[in-house]
Amino acid sequence: MEKARQQFEDLAKKIDELGLSPETLSSLPSYQKLCTIIPSTHHHHHPVQRPRWHKLLACTLMFGIVIVIAALIPFIFMIMYEIKLLPDRPWIQGLHKELTYVWLEDVMQLDIEDEECIVNNLEEIQDMFRPPVNCSVCANVTQVDRVEKLSSDDFVKYYAYSGHPVVITDATVNWTANSHFTFNFFKSIYDKESPVLDGEDENCQFFPYKTKFENLGEVFQMSASRSMLTDGSDPWYIGWSNCDSTAANILRQYYQRPYFLPSNSESSKTDWIFMGSPGYGAPLHIDDVEFASWQAQIKGTKKWLLEPPPECYLQCQSLEVTVYPGEIIVLDTNKWFHATLILGEELSVVIGSEYD
Repeated sequence: MEKARQQFEDLAKKIDELGLSPETLSSLPSYQKLCTIIPSTHHHHHPVQRPRWHKLLACTLMFGIVIVIAALIPFIFMIMYEIKLLPDRPWIQGLHKELTYVWLEDVMQLDIEDEECIVNNLEEIQDMFRPPVNCSVCANVTQVDRVEKLSSDDFVKYYAYSGHPVVITDATVNWTANSHFTFNFFKSIYDKESPVLDGEDENCQFFPYKTKFENLGEVFQMSASRSMLTDGSDPWYIGWSNCDSTAANILRQYYQRPYFLPSNSESSKTDWIFMGSPGYGAPLHIDDVEFASWQAQIKGTKKWLLEPPPECYLQCQSLEVTVYPGEIIVLDTNKWFHATLILGEELSVVIGSEYD
């Protein structure tokens, strides 16, 4: 047996020296006859190599599996969060966001900040594909609380991160914004070259709502009678994010950081301003911002309608609250659908910001 093995090894070396390919070797009658005598598991001294496409296919399949797993991780993470296998904590939400960034930037090689959308981000599409809300934020909420002298500890304990909306009635006692924030005031704080006016900077958002205004610059060009809500003039309601640092410094001379925010909480550097005439307001929608927010009713009166997201209709209920001048409403607009309606006869002016 040992002798036979040695002879086969010598034969294999000879084949290598002659440079015979596996295909040529397989076509020889003597080789074919030998294969019928010796079991296939014993004549692999010179194996026939598989075509390279087998390896390519295997690599492709493995790569595809890795990609699919990487793509599913954020969604699996989200599902686990929704069915309460994971706790409702800010760092959980942050991790989900980071996983999404990894997928888009590292796997898909997209620059999230610079990549342009093929179509505009319509609110209807945005609402359709938003991540589901954990219904614990609204399950036991039956009203919007109205409180005063709210300590930072109680704010954190009951409202700040719970999703429970609240109105703080004494929130702007020391502010002077009420005697300064008017249509003409806002018009005066922006230089002609301010990026806020044309709305072309992606950090300067403008919300025309039901009006036909294209940007804030057009708003400030409206007639005096319309801006002063003269009888017979067309009603209007708009909103914008202030991305002008010079204007921000002016605005903050007239309002302060809300007293109930904890010392370790930071407000966004961006002010949000909403202004308009009675009978108008924002239609029902949900936001896509980073944090919960506070909105101070400087002038006018505004009614808020809050609706739970569709996935929470069986566990949560609709809410209504009216916010009067000098009051602040705190609301997570990423979790509650909300609509507003300006009441009374006075111009409504609201300023707000996000907090972490």
